[in-house]
Amino acid sequence: MKILKTLFLRVAIIILFILAIESTLNHVFGASSEVHPLEDAMRQNRMIGLEYKAVHRGSHVTTLVASASMSNSPATIEEAIELSKYPKHEVLATGYTAGYESTGKYPESPSYGITYSGVKVKRDLFSTIAADLSIFPLGTILWIPGYGFGVVADKGGAIKGNHLDLYYETVQDVYENWGKKTLEVYIVQKGNGNLSEEQLNKLNETKVRQVFKHKIAENALNKKVSSFAF
Repeated sequence: MKILKTLFLRVAIIILFILAIESTLNHVFGASSEVHPLEDAMRQNRMIGLEYKAVHRGSHVTTLVASASMSNSPATIEEAIELSKYPKHEVLATGYTAGYESTGKYPESPSYGITYSGVKVKRDLFSTIAADLSIFPLGTILWIPGYGFGVVADKGGAIKGNHLDLYYETVQDVYENWGKKTLEVYIVQKGNGNLSEEQLNKLNETKVRQVFKHKIAENALNKKVSSFAF
């Protein structure tokens, strides 16, 4: 039994050593000159102790922030990104889907679910939204209270002036989770008029995971190691 415990301890030490090497290599060779506002805010607010979790409720996704490991760490996204430093803009926000009721398209249509920018509609940590492109160019990132991050990817004939259309996967989601609201949104980053599928995927995957992957791996390892009595 003592030999088994010693073996588990050595394996745990080796894994921690490998993770440390990976972290160093990523820092040296994987550094990027691009710093996204959300990533910068995380660093400024010492958010390495937070974990992002996607909670799936039926067919839609609600993003939450939980598990603050430090008492002085922000407990919500609003606190994390310091909304007060971003300009506010009052809008009328409605909800839409990719379906016929909103776009006049059916699933069989080749352009079904494809936005004006060319990316597919998405409800995620960073969701696709429609706006008047003369006010919010393609690629603009907004924080929308009650909805989350919205990335301007689309436009619409009825979307004029201070009007946003927020993407939801179903009509039921629109009615139950949004409807129609007048509120102030925060301009996190002004777009340059372009948005690609790669950029949207990076927002939803790379930027968040790069910040949290080591903490998540550490937590997973701690849970496994703590299950043994050394």
